[in-house]
Amino acid sequence: MRRSVENKDIRNIAIIAHVDHGKTTLVDAMFRQSGLLRQGQVVDERLMDSMDLERERGITIAAKNCSVSWNDVKINIIDTPGHSDFGAEVERALSMADGAILLVDASEGPLPQTRFVLKKTLEAGLKVIVVVNKIDRKDAQISQVLNDIYDLFIDLGAEDEQIDFPVLYAIGRDGIAKRTLEEETDNIHQLLDTIIDEIPPPVYDPEEPFQMLVSDLGYSDFLGRLAVGRIINGTVSSNKLLVCINEKGEQVPLKVTKLQKYEGMSYQPAESADAGDIVVLAGIDDVKIGDTICTREQPKALERITVDEPTISMRFTINTSPFSGQEGRFVQSTKIRERLFKETLMNVAIQMEEDRNSDSFIVKGRGEFQMAILIETMRREGFEFCVGRPHVIYRYKNGKKFEPIERLFVDTEEEFLGVVTEKLAQRKARMTDIIHDDSGRARVEFSAPSRALIGYRDEFLTDTKGTGVMNSYFAGFEEYRGDFITRQTGSIVADRSGKAVAYALFNLEARGRLFVKPGDPGYEGMIVGEHNRENDINVNQAKEKKLSNMRASGKDVAVVLTPVKPITIERAINFIRDDEMVEITPKSIRLKKTILSAMTRRTLKPDSLTSNGQAQM
Repeated sequence: MRRSVENKDIRNIAIIAHVDHGKTTLVDAMFRQSGLLRQGQVVDERLMDSMDLERERGITIAAKNCSVSWNDVKINIIDTPGHSDFGAEVERALSMADGAILLVDASEGPLPQTRFVLKKTLEAGLKVIVVVNKIDRKDAQISQVLNDIYDLFIDLGAEDEQIDFPVLYAIGRDGIAKRTLEEETDNIHQLLDTIIDEIPPPVYDPEEPFQMLVSDLGYSDFLGRLAVGRIINGTVSSNKLLVCINEKGEQVPLKVTKLQKYEGMSYQPAESADAGDIVVLAGIDDVKIGDTICTREQPKALERITVDEPTISMRFTINTSPFSGQEGRFVQSTKIRERLFKETLMNVAIQMEEDRNSDSFIVKGRGEFQMAILIETMRREGFEFCVGRPHVIYRYKNGKKFEPIERLFVDTEEEFLGVVTEKLAQRKARMTDIIHDDSGRARVEFSAPSRALIGYRDEFLTDTKGTGVMNSYFAGFEEYRGDFITRQTGSIVADRSGKAVAYALFNLEARGRLFVKPGDPGYEGMIVGEHNRENDINVNQAKEKKLSNMRASGKDVAVVLTPVKPITIERAINFIRDDEMVEITPKSIRLKKTILSAMTRRTLKPDSLTSNGQAQM
């Protein structure tokens, strides 16, 4: 009979929430008040957001580990992303935790990603502590938010023990947490006490040999590949001979060259580690997330981490434009393949397939935002490549076609509700609920195909004059709802090489919205703007004003152009059609036709003018 023992010196907890509800700021306060940071020490805000992209966008992209000590108990904290596109980060983070802190904004309440991360937490059977954050906001509606949280737990099928959760009220920015609203305090000690009292300590079987589930990977220039995970059973020490059981059940011998534990933001060397702790092992070259590391004498595999299937595919290929190789350090297909393969090792939600064309690859993920983050990361690393339009991944069953469906939540002014509903209806979305509030805003819930949201977010912000908020999460697969037009405008395409000239651009402004400024280099097949009508047009963006000795009065008028909105990766991949691609370099983002020659495009049939971005699944 199995015997369970608790390691009461450790607590493993994940912090889950919707984007921008204050997870990382709360962790900062826990660092400061647990004694991890000395008094007066100057540190950056949002310590856990270590990536440049995280700091720039103000969101958490990758789950990260840290630890604090409180009353002689080590609390391992996993800061998780709040965006559903990074759901795999949440799932692998929860595999290391015994409980979770659910953080909810006191004004906004539970939002779609709150539902998404909480659903994963409840499915894992974890104990939950609810923290209502930002209670100092003027528009806070704490009692209503708390009722919404209870409704959400019930709606997600939480067990009675999970619904009976402790509640704390916090101002994460000021480092305050308390059990009642009336209580006066200037610290978060009660939150730390609640974690120790409410979150169960890790449980292990003392008769089982050493077992560790790999939940994350890292890399050190000095130590090589690092395996991060929680020790399920047994103990481990440096220089111990172990085996790694991979997804095929094969046993790969390894030797732990260095053992490290999390101490604050970094990890420190350790001689040994006990069951329940989260550790970092060095000396393992061939390891993947989900593998089991155990003893050679008693190898026993643990259940692998499983994540939801990808719903979006995109084509990555070498840069085929005339400007290829001018701005990037890594342009070869072999380098791009190596980088994408590395991403599949570090991110369980990303999958890669090689296409029939050896210079292109099909990359699958959770959403276009996740793809945009991958593209931006590669771009900053010096890669130069092209990507096609995102496509949803269909499933086929009993001769029927099924597509991914999103549960879409829209918060907008009532005056914009008509245009939003009309455009979503054209994209095969169905309204399922609507709530009007006293402030003149409406919250509407839709069931929409995932492909309907590709390219719609910018249009939505324009239609709502920037006041609308749109969130969604993956809700499953439904039967295909039919075709619809995703873009009703054409492209303005350059028909020759040359730098853009103000005189030419001024005369093109009446044709549509331009993407280039005077002096920007261009080439034949490059997209320089969006045409007002459905068809594409070829233009000469480098045309200069004809010079002559005969000058008429009033002819030399200064040209004033409309400011050009910079192209971002998200805008670019949402704008392009199937026969267009985005050229990505460390310095530039350009749009182009897959076939650059205007003459060739005219002679080919329309059906053949695609980037082959639609992966047949």
